[in-house]
Amino acid sequence: MNAERDLSPLTPGVVRALTDKLYEKRKVAALEIEKLVREFVAQNNTSQIKHVIQILSQEFALSQHPHSRKGGLIGLAACSIALGKDSGLYLKELIEPVLTCFNDADSRLRYYACEALYNIVKVARGSVLPHFNVLFDGLSKLAADPDPNVKSGSELLDRLLKDIVTESNQFDLVSFIPLLRERIYSNNQYARQFIISWILVLESVPDINLLDYLPEILDGLFQILGDNSKEIRKMCEVALGEFLKEIKKNPSSVKFAEMANILVIHCQATEDLIQLTAMCWMREFIQLAGRVMLPYSSGILTAVLPCLSYDDRKKNIKEVANVCNQSLMKLVIPEDDEMDEAKPSMTIPAEPISEESLSKPEAVTTGESQLPHHGSHELDVTLNQPLFFPHSCERIQVTLNLDGIVHVLDCHLSNTSIGMMTRIAVLKWLYHLYIKTPRKMFRHTDSLFPILLRTLSDESDEVILKDLELLAEIASSPAGQTEEGHDPFDGSDVRPGPVELHVPARPGQLSSSSTKGLECSPSTPTMNSYFYKFMINLLKRFSSERKLLETRGAFIIRQLCLLLNAENIFHSMADILLREEDLKFASTMVHTLNTILLTSSELFQLRNQLKDLRTPESRNLFCCLYRSWCHNPVTTVSLCFLTQNYKHAYDLIQKFGDLEVTVDFLTEVDKLVQLIECPIFTYLRLQLLDVKNNPYLIKALYGLLMLLPQSSAFQLLSHRLQCVPNPELMQTTDNTKPSTCFKRTAASNIDYTELLQHFEKVQNKHLEARHQRAGRAEQLDRRVVL
Repeated sequence: MNAERDLSPLTPGVVRALTDKLYEKRKVAALEIEKLVREFVAQNNTSQIKHVIQILSQEFALSQHPHSRKGGLIGLAACSIALGKDSGLYLKELIEPVLTCFNDADSRLRYYACEALYNIVKVARGSVLPHFNVLFDGLSKLAADPDPNVKSGSELLDRLLKDIVTESNQFDLVSFIPLLRERIYSNNQYARQFIISWILVLESVPDINLLDYLPEILDGLFQILGDNSKEIRKMCEVALGEFLKEIKKNPSSVKFAEMANILVIHCQATEDLIQLTAMCWMREFIQLAGRVMLPYSSGILTAVLPCLSYDDRKKNIKEVANVCNQSLMKLVIPEDDEMDEAKPSMTIPAEPISEESLSKPEAVTTGESQLPHHGSHELDVTLNQPLFFPHSCERIQVTLNLDGIVHVLDCHLSNTSIGMMTRIAVLKWLYHLYIKTPRKMFRHTDSLFPILLRTLSDESDEVILKDLELLAEIASSPAGQTEEGHDPFDGSDVRPGPVELHVPARPGQLSSSSTKGLECSPSTPTMNSYFYKFMINLLKRFSSERKLLETRGAFIIRQLCLLLNAENIFHSMADILLREEDLKFASTMVHTLNTILLTSSELFQLRNQLKDLRTPESRNLFCCLYRSWCHNPVTTVSLCFLTQNYKHAYDLIQKFGDLEVTVDFLTEVDKLVQLIECPIFTYLRLQLLDVKNNPYLIKALYGLLMLLPQSSAFQLLSHRLQCVPNPELMQTTDNTKPSTCFKRTAASNIDYTELLQHFEKVQNKHLEARHQRAGRAEQLDRRVVL
């Protein structure tokens, strides 16, 4: 400072005043500098002007002495005022030292720096826009300044800068976005408030299209939405709301694909406001972008499905999530089953790799996660330029990532902690996919089948119903018919397991050329290859989980009879039970099936078909059922009653004398007597009037009566038989034989002798099995005693 010649053209008095600790003296010096610079401007002496600015900057504003820095700041402001409209030529030199002082430890000096910059910007106006980024950077720091005076000064400067940007049409948004994207992740409340205020301003300027750069800042906006300050959250809501309005107005210019994964992440946020807002955005995206969102389906489902089980505390989120789910499901069309994934020209770019992590429920992230910025691999592989959608977005052909969707659905269905409504939604999705894209879905059937069978043990009846609908569709879809030589369950690659879809060899039905006949139902060949496998594994499920059979067995079978062909189900189950090694289970299962057959309204037509036995198919079904029904003697008799084979029923009852009569046996006879009194056997009771043509019916009923002890069932049947009229009183002049003779003739080709021998053979097996069990139990008791 002693070398006065180095500070010329500033006089020694001005230099001393600039470094004075009193503000008034520094102000007087600033007025002198302003006067001096005006003279240079009038003389057009740019070199001297630059020299004065350099002195004020280097020797004062950047000095180590605090008062000198204060003098330098007020001097630079005076220069700007003197330059007027020409200040734009020297803005870099004027602004840089002032911005440096923004970082000063002295709060008063930061305030003076803010004041100086305000004066510089006020004079320069639109000329400061080329330097906007450095100004914004400095202001963003002052917005979080702890000193209230500095913060107040920065707010004045901020408002001035916003006015300039609003008035100008030369704002460089492209160069500003990287800075905005960086600062939007600030955790400071004031900095966040500052950022949001600028976004709102830029949104309001018609000439600035901030929507093009929304993918760059959307993640940061959702993070700010979780701020602790109610005011900041409200500002952020307004900003997001304005963006959404703009998206609805101009969907053709929106980069939906680049924002899909951002929404997926925030739809899984723990903060209700973030999650609800992101879900609302997702709903609009799916409805506006249509099939463009399909490549992101697995991530969307990962976010949406758990929300469907929310309680009333999160009712709003649940409702929006349900709309998202329904809208997304509608985007899957039959053409997705025909599209060739190998044709890139037919599709938009496929789903980003980043979604693989999103498609797993265990990889759920929250709104605090940082997304890669624009230019990163994850977003760039989606779309390299803005999308322009036609009015009907649904017509855009995209590749459906079915593998990812099925993986997500499988994971959610396997997760036992998932709520009931979510499980129902998953099953609805799978059913929808089997309807719309059956060819592709059957590639996943082998992996889905075990979990679908396990789902039959669900606590909810509604879940079981949806599961049965899905299994029925798999079992009946034409796309599930295995082609020759390509049965996924044939060959050495099949690994036996508890739910392995393996078909046991059926004697007499195996063809040397094809196994199609093996997989199809014995009586309804239109069923596909999975039907018989489904029946096998359903019975395995009942065998391994007896509680399921007791509590839900009848419910499951009755529903399947509604969804599929009842004759087909009974024929296949009887065929499978015929080779069941667990005889006790076979007897229990036959009893269950028989009860359903005799009592369920769903099987009315099947009962009528069996009652008449007029067709070869019905007689074939009777013989098939009979062979398996032999596992349970009483059910076999009831089947004969149903089919009006009274003589054979009498023959069977005669064999009961050779059987081991147990309490369970007598209980079943008791239940059969109760059934005879039900509406189902009305025709049987009426046939008691025709004593002459139905002698074996009466003999069979008397046989049951003789088996029973003196119980209520005995009294019931005894009273019924007492009502049988005297044959002589019932004689009429018309000797025409009753119509039942036709049925007997029609069914005469059934080999009842062979059936009776089969009954004896099966019952002997049961007797041996009971003795073996009793022997093992006795040995165990002896060991315990020893």
